[in-house]
Amino acid sequence: MENLGILIALFSLFSSSTSLHPSSHTNLQNHCLDVQRSALLQLQHHLYYAPNFTFSSKLELWDPNTHCCSWKGVTCDALGHVIGIDLSYQTFQATFTPFSISIISNTLNLAGNNFNTTLFPYGFGKLPKFTHLNLSASCFHGQIPVGISHLTRLVSLDLSYQEDCYWRNDQNDVSFDYPTLKLEKPNFKILIKKTRSLRELYLNGVNISSPSSEWCETTSLSLPKLSVLSMSNCDLSGHFPAEFFLLPKMQRIDISGNSRLMGQLPEFPINNSLEVLSLRYTNFSASVANLSNLVELDLSRNNFNGSIPPFHRSGVPNLASLDLSWNHLSGSIPSSLFTLSTLQTLSLGFNTFSDYQLKLDMFFQLSNFRLLDLSNMSLLIRSHNKSPTFPQLETLQLSSCNLTEFREFIKSQNKLTYLDLSNNRIHGLVPNWLWKSTLEVLHLSSNAIDIPNRFPFDDANSSFPMLRWLDLRYCNISTFPAFLKSQESLIALDLSNNQISGAVPNWVWKKRLWFLYLSNNSLTSLDQFSSNQDSLQIPICNLSQLWVFNASFNKLSGSIPSCLGNISTLCILDLQQNNFSSSIPDFGGATLLSTLQVNDNKLEGKLPRSLANCTSLKILNLGNNTLHDTFPLWLGKLPRLM
Repeated sequence: MENLGILIALFSLFSSSTSLHPSSHTNLQNHCLDVQRSALLQLQHHLYYAPNFTFSSKLELWDPNTHCCSWKGVTCDALGHVIGIDLSYQTFQATFTPFSISIISNTLNLAGNNFNTTLFPYGFGKLPKFTHLNLSASCFHGQIPVGISHLTRLVSLDLSYQEDCYWRNDQNDVSFDYPTLKLEKPNFKILIKKTRSLRELYLNGVNISSPSSEWCETTSLSLPKLSVLSMSNCDLSGHFPAEFFLLPKMQRIDISGNSRLMGQLPEFPINNSLEVLSLRYTNFSASVANLSNLVELDLSRNNFNGSIPPFHRSGVPNLASLDLSWNHLSGSIPSSLFTLSTLQTLSLGFNTFSDYQLKLDMFFQLSNFRLLDLSNMSLLIRSHNKSPTFPQLETLQLSSCNLTEFREFIKSQNKLTYLDLSNNRIHGLVPNWLWKSTLEVLHLSSNAIDIPNRFPFDDANSSFPMLRWLDLRYCNISTFPAFLKSQESLIALDLSNNQISGAVPNWVWKKRLWFLYLSNNSLTSLDQFSSNQDSLQIPICNLSQLWVFNASFNKLSGSIPSCLGNISTLCILDLQQNNFSSSIPDFGGATLLSTLQVNDNKLEGKLPRSLANCTSLKILNLGNNTLHDTFPLWLGKLPRLM
């Protein structure tokens, strides 16, 4: 890790001249020390000329003719001493070798790069004055070194979201099986035992796998100044003690995504400093109570029961986001909820409220909404001369609300980008006003709707939306909607479980598609011109970003297009229950394939040996064909096959 070693070694020069807090502002009137300036230029030289080392085209090279306190990413104190370096999101990437370093102080931010290496103990224990370290989203993996536990003056530590780096680097990799950071030796207790000055701890996505009895007790005892604890998706388990919410300095707690973590909200009031609480997708239960002074509260996808407590404006004067969806809440929705003028996000969907009909009028006075989720509620929408309007509303979720028609109050929401009306009882023609130019995501599944073939605006008219996600499952559709011709931005299209027959039109195969679902129809061909069925020229071969393709339970015949085996992004291919014949194509290029289902066709020949290259393969179904081959013992070498 030679280049990172040079970078960190430079801090020994900086720390010898200052120990000021990294929040000091840059003073452009004072020149930095010559020795620091030379060291920074040396760093730039090593980064620029290092083998296998690249960086973002947006990186601004430091000008040697100017003083280093004016350089982007360099922070100086009032005397011109360099006290911090921020090289975040420059897309640095390299193969590093181990190094030794001396003393570092103050702040180092390398977030958002592509280092793709482990964090071996590169001398972190020799940095006693270090206060801020941010290595998030930079493809670091493996064990967190014990040396970080020796940073006794550390104020902020961020090692979170390493998987974001892998996603950012290769959006075509859909295996989601990225290497992660982990805490085993040292464990969590050892890591933070001596860092009593720590105020912010971000370990989202780090595999901790520790029972809560260990890390909760350690945190409350060892980190009295802690104000931010962010440990989502860490595979935590056990019982989360209610006393943890009483830490005197705590402002933000995010332990979401730990489905094995159990707990209850305290019966006593939570401390007044807590502003953000996220328990999404954990296993918390009991009632919702004593939640005051919060700005953001996410208790979704838990086991909370009972009724919603009163949310008076005086008790939660700054509440901006409230998510109580997917619980077991019952009773009436308190009227006090509709007095919170600061509320911008409200999700109450999929509970068991006793209100048989929720009057949408109650929300009319809350004009700041950006997101409103009332799914699985029976909505009563009164006729008014003026329909309820939410000027800032971008996301509206009204699935499973027993709606029988497209209600006109939606017409007045002019900033909608996400609209979900799925699983209602809507029938009839989709009105023209529904196709808002701002829409990007539209869910209309499980409604008996008719889509017009013509609109009052043509395909070139900018007023028609350019959708990215369209869900028309179970809509009783008998033809491919003509408006799809203009939808070149689609990444997800679901037309499954309809009554569409015949060949798939060539204009359905959008080059940007990631997900395409055509199952449970009566399709006979994947190409308008069936004579091209065996050719590499059929339109589906142009879908180079396709992740999931499901055309199962149709009447497709001929050969399986051979180009499907060359789509490097393909993860799931389901063609079962069709009339495909000939042999299974070569899948040598689809190395990310995790599911292949071609059962119940008329396939023959041998199983292609190229499947041995599909090391991510988990599900393989070849049943009810006429294949003639020896038992494929070689498949036993696939590590994930279940």
